[in-house]
Amino acid sequence: MDVTAVPDFDDLPTVAGMPQGCAWGVFDKDGKKDLLGTLNLLTASVVKAAYSEAQDGVSISLNWPLNALPIPLPGRIAPVHKQMTLREAGLSEGAGWEDEIHFNTQLSSQWDSLVHWHHQPSGLAYNGISVTKDALAVQNTAANTMPTLDHWHAAGGVVARGVLIDYKEWAEKRARAEGKTGDDAIFSPLDGHRITVEEMEAIAIDQGVEFHPGDILVVRTGLTEIFRAPGPEDFNKLQSGRISGMHGILDSAKWLWNKHFAAVAGDAWAFEALMPIKEDGSPGGPNDLFLHPWLLSMFGMPIGELWDLKALSEYCKASGRYSFLLTSVPLNIPGLIGSPPNALAIF
Repeated sequence: MDVTAVPDFDDLPTVAGMPQGCAWGVFDKDGKKDLLGTLNLLTASVVKAAYSEAQDGVSISLNWPLNALPIPLPGRIAPVHKQMTLREAGLSEGAGWEDEIHFNTQLSSQWDSLVHWHHQPSGLAYNGISVTKDALAVQNTAANTMPTLDHWHAAGGVVARGVLIDYKEWAEKRARAEGKTGDDAIFSPLDGHRITVEEMEAIAIDQGVEFHPGDILVVRTGLTEIFRAPGPEDFNKLQSGRISGMHGILDSAKWLWNKHFAAVAGDAWAFEALMPIKEDGSPGGPNDLFLHPWLLSMFGMPIGELWDLKALSEYCKASGRYSFLLTSVPLNIPGLIGSPPNALAIF
C-alpha cells in the first residue's frame, strides 16, 4: 500500500459496531484478512530510505537481559536457564555444552503481537478476529489465521527507520535550565508522568528530528535503567503502580495513527502511562488500558515494551542524531503472542 494513501484517523472508513478510527479492513488485500497491521507501511521504498540512516558503522542492542526484572510478577514465571553437558543431555560422550531456557515472553524486552490485548467490549483482536487457543496452536504459520508475530518472518522481519524521543534526557535538561540540581533535576519514571502529544512534538523539535511515515517511534523514560539497581525509594514508588509513559487518551491515539508509525516501542512497562485514567477522568486499573486496545486491536500497531535504551540515548546525544536504522526479528514459532525483539539500532 502507498503510505500516502492511508487515511487519517477521522477519515477511516466506518466499521460497524466499532468507534470511529478503527482501521479494520484498511490493509486487507485480495479478499484476505490482513494479519500484519501497520507493518504494511514498511514498503520497499520506505525500507530503502531507512538504509540511509546507517552511516557510522555502529550498532546498538536494544534488548534487556531476559532475567533483568528484579521483582516477581504474578502469573509470569521468572526465566529458568538450564545448562548441561552433552553427556548429561544424553547426546554425546564428547566434550561440550547445551542449554534450555523456559521464560515468559512478557517479562523483559518484548513485542506485543496483535492478539495480546483485545478491544475489550467486543473481545476481538485486530481486524475483528476472534482468537481461540486452538487457532493459536497451529503447527505452521501458513495455516495460522491469527495476527501473531510469526507472520513477520514471511515479511522479512522488521527493517525501518527508528526515531528516539528521549523524554528523560529532555525533562532533565529542562529541569537544569530551571535551576534545579541534585535529585530535583532527575526525572523518575516511577512518578507516573503522562507524556503528551505536545511534549512529543516539542522533544522532536529540540532533538532536530522529523517523523516520516513508516517510522518506528521509540520513547525513553529510563525505567529499565532504574530496574538495574533499584533502591528502597524506588521499591516504595512501585507500590503505587504509577509508571511514566504516553498519555492514554484519544488525542494520543489519533496522533500515533496520523503519523503513520509502523510500530511504537519504549522502555516503559506498557508504553502508555500506568495506571490508566478512565474516560470520565477517574483513576483506572489494569483493565482500563487505553492505548493498548487502540494500537493493538483497532490499529494493528505493534507495541514494544521494556526495551533497553540507555546506550541508544548516549549515542544519540553524543552524535546529535536521533534517527537510525532499526532491525528486529522475533522468535519464529507458529502462534507467537509475544517475543524478545532481538532489536538493533544501526547508525
